Amino acid sequence: MATQMNRAFPQVYVVRHGETAWSISGQHTGLTDIPLTERGERAAQELNARLQGLSFAKVSTSPLQRARRTADLAGFGDSAQADPDLMEWDYGDYEGMRTVDIRAKCPGWRLFEDGCPGGETLEEVAMRADRVIDRIRALENDVLIFAHGHILRIFIARWVALPALEARRLYLTTTSVSILGYDHGLDEPVIHLLNDARRGQNYLAEHD
Repeated sequence: MATQMNRAFPQVYVVRHGETAWSISGQHTGLTDIPLTERGERAAQELNARLQGLSFAKVSTSPLQRARRTADLAGFGDSAQADPDLMEWDYGDYEGMRTVDIRAKCPGWRLFEDGCPGGETLEEVAMRADRVIDRIRALENDVLIFAHGHILRIFIARWVALPALEARRLYLTTTSVSILGYDHGLDEPVIHLLNDARRGQNYLAEHD
């Protein structure tokens, strides 16, 4: 079913990178620069059809290869610019660990509430997300970004002026697309579409 969106205002298309071995295993993947799986590459290629025909004033990607490769396979490799502020959360001592293993050492641990020793705080990640938002809003045009699950959840929460902590209420699967924009004016940011992992549809045709 088509989602009705106000096209009088700019939109931001937000794409989480394709599947990796660690996204399958549930290991926290911050700065570890691992590739997509074969299935992740196929899903990233399918983004090409979903985004075909759309034009963007700017395409930004995390510098990490799983995001850059997703952008490339989606057809935006030539135009994508790496933005360090789109790097995933630095999990510090918990890099590569699964939540179940962390909780075996620290019962009740929650990423958004408790953070990671030796890594970034929620506030530090939120500051990076806010900088990206400020640059996007200054463009006043459509933008496409490729990045990672947790930084993008925080980015989406901050887009609609929620505290960064409320990103814990959002969820993004690999190669999902979310669309952010505005309602009646640039002072009313909204989420038009969240965590869309359907395949086969074209957003230009669907929302025309």
